[in-house]
Amino acid sequence: MQAKETLFADLVQGRAQQFQVPLYQRTYSWTEKQLRQLWADILEQAGLLESGEQASTHFLGSVVLAPSPQNEATFPRWLVVDGQQRLTTLSLALAAIRDHVKDAQPDEAERIGEEYLINKRKSGYDHLRLLPTQADRAQFAAYIRGPLTSQPDGGGVAAAYAFFRRKLVEAADPAAPQDVFRIEEAITSRLTLVAVTAERGDNVHRIFESLNNTGLKLSQADLLRNYLFMRLPTRGEHVYETYWLPLQDSLTNDELEQLMWLQLVLDGDDRVRRQDLYAAQQKRFERDGVGQEETEKEIEAYIRELYRRSSLFRRLLHPEEEPDAAVRAHLERLNTWQAQVTYPALMLLLDRRERGDLDSSDTARALAYIESFLVRRMMCRVPTNNLNRIFQAVPGQLPRDLPVADGLHQLLSAENRFWPDDEELREKIQKAPFYQYGRWDQRKMVLQRLEESYEHPEPVDFAAAQLTIEHVMPQSPGDEWLRMLGEDAGDGESVQDLHSRLQHTLGNLTLTAVNAELSNHPFERKQDLLRTSHLELNRRIAATQRWGAKEIRARADELADRAVALWPAPLRGVGRAERSRDWQLAHQVLAALPHGTWTSYGDLAAFLGSGAQAVGNHLANTPGVANAYRVLTSEGKVSDGFRWTPQDGGGDVRTRLAADGVRFTVNGAADPVQRLSADDLASLIAGDDDSTDDTEDVNQNRRRTPNQAGETRAERFFRQLAADDSPATVDAVRALFTRWEALGGWIGHGAGHVTTSAFLMLGKAGAPGRGIWPMTFYPGSGRGGTAEVVFQYLAAREPFTDRTLRAELLRRLNALEGIDIPEGKLELRPNFRLSLLEPDANRELLVETLTWFRDRWGSRDTD
Repeated sequence: MQAKETLFADLVQGRAQQFQVPLYQRTYSWTEKQLRQLWADILEQAGLLESGEQASTHFLGSVVLAPSPQNEATFPRWLVVDGQQRLTTLSLALAAIRDHVKDAQPDEAERIGEEYLINKRKSGYDHLRLLPTQADRAQFAAYIRGPLTSQPDGGGVAAAYAFFRRKLVEAADPAAPQDVFRIEEAITSRLTLVAVTAERGDNVHRIFESLNNTGLKLSQADLLRNYLFMRLPTRGEHVYETYWLPLQDSLTNDELEQLMWLQLVLDGDDRVRRQDLYAAQQKRFERDGVGQEETEKEIEAYIRELYRRSSLFRRLLHPEEEPDAAVRAHLERLNTWQAQVTYPALMLLLDRRERGDLDSSDTARALAYIESFLVRRMMCRVPTNNLNRIFQAVPGQLPRDLPVADGLHQLLSAENRFWPDDEELREKIQKAPFYQYGRWDQRKMVLQRLEESYEHPEPVDFAAAQLTIEHVMPQSPGDEWLRMLGEDAGDGESVQDLHSRLQHTLGNLTLTAVNAELSNHPFERKQDLLRTSHLELNRRIAATQRWGAKEIRARADELADRAVALWPAPLRGVGRAERSRDWQLAHQVLAALPHGTWTSYGDLAAFLGSGAQAVGNHLANTPGVANAYRVLTSEGKVSDGFRWTPQDGGGDVRTRLAADGVRFTVNGAADPVQRLSADDLASLIAGDDDSTDDTEDVNQNRRRTPNQAGETRAERFFRQLAADDSPATVDAVRALFTRWEALGGWIGHGAGHVTTSAFLMLGKAGAPGRGIWPMTFYPGSGRGGTAEVVFQYLAAREPFTDRTLRAELLRRLNALEGIDIPEGKLELRPNFRLSLLEPDANRELLVETLTWFRDRWGSRDTD
């Protein structure tokens, strides 16, 4: 491989040649921001030329070239491995100059074309000096062969050409004219490039990967696309035009990446994370003993299957494209629910239907089980943190000896899936504060489905109705409401307690388009408004004589009957869903236990989705499991049933634990502070992952949330925090954020679907990925807010890759009263309660710690 500095003119002038942008490259993507910067650099060099300054140049970047497989001795062709955006932009700028002078100076226009843009004696696409990827080729060719009498529609190429034409007109302003040929000279002989030329035997893909590791990161989809087409030297054109281009046109880059991940999951790799997509798929195609021809066939088959499944995936994104009405209705509701977590199961169902394994009726029945699973869990407030694992495992765990819909019903009914039965659902509808569960649009969908169950002859157009959720008995009741409730209050129960217990239950909620008019009015006034409603839910409320505790409970029973009929129940007597691979995962996570930590049978079972007894039996009967003795009872004691296997060497368990840094309390139990929860265990396996749902869209607090009009993320964060924490804690967090901003930091807020987090950010404001954060704050969701210390994330960020700096951060945090994070969690993301920030002394110590953190990051080596 050779590298040398060159000018654009020296690179492209001379004999006929062609620079080919490979199929695997991204389409042209420079925006006006980048074009404006380049134009400013060009004008600066043109000005220096005019002043007589000859030595100055401007470095534009690198271009990596490799010999094309289509190379000819008389017509060299080069693959543009890196730098196609720069070459395309400069070519379009020169095409704009050519067209700008064509009428007044046609000879000069012809010269520009022949020197930089075309191969005069070649025809077809060989006529072009630069040949972009297929998606840009026709539009680019139209401009290079121009000038055009009409502009091609849209696209980055058209926008760039139009930008340069506009700027050239501005440059010709008589008030301050600029020589267009001096601008040409600035482009061709004052912008320098480093041209890296690979030899024929060099591994071009490895070069590309190396460049991506040091420059602007490509997405997993970009990397995988590049890899696939680099491995298709003979079939690439056909595969690209037949499958890839339509696929690329039908999905965004993010959607395409999600489909690629789903394909891996459907094909059996149900443990792969989306951020590991590229590495996992690459591993599949790089097996020993597989020749190039066979690899090309496999890759073509993979892309063909991706193309086939893309139409199925689009139905998840755009349910209106589903032809079957019943299936479409379920997909629309799941889309409203924002149930992306179910995509592995949904894709499996649509895929199996297309293969003929089930019809649309059974597909709709299976979708009804998924909808019920989600709705019942939300209504019964089952935590959502294991949904990813549950649905990602569906393709691998679906029973093979049952029809698909029946198998899915059985799988989701497993006791470790926590699908509430009819009895639990009825109890929650009667007593639970439904209004505080789930997301707003999920609660609305539940009420909408209940309304639809009445099968009104003239159904409501919910899309146009703009309905909101209304409390019939208001949240702030007046005297008339309190008197009515007093009639129903039991012995020893205050009216306020009864109101608090009933106000948010499903029996007291309805849908209406006149929420503001209903407000806190007495029931008689609400009756008049509800009586005119088209909704059966409201007509039945209006038909009652009063609205007290008895009526709310009676309506809850009625809605419970409808909910049980709407959302099918799980099967009874289904055991736990297990798979042998879970034990390998157990072995892996136990081997990764940090020094000074332990876990319990229950924690390990929750991490695996298994049972504590099953875990204990497995460890007792499986020799050679690393750190098995560090799995203790929930009280931190060695289990009575624990036995060393012959291969383990034996010895006193407490002595072994102490040697591993586990401390013991005065009653002989392992220190609970050193215990790793199921979430901690998951972090050990997951590794560093900044791209969780909550950090994918970290931004400043001015960003508005989609679910409450006008509410910023900062406002939503503090609203959620105030729901579970005391005013003193909320005030303490506000004060800390103010101090952090005074230190030069800023507060970023995540786009979590359920809770809105807050990040203590350093770096360019509003630019996640360009900075660093030591902590993330989370509202409590009923348990009180927490501050998560992101040691695991910091371990990969300079200067905190140095473990001694992370240990110092730990020491400083542990100086706060009430915080005792064990050293064993230095590779994890431990947390502490935000209520600990209430004391002034604790808050001051934390500010000192954050100041130290800011100074360490500011003094890092940035070379």
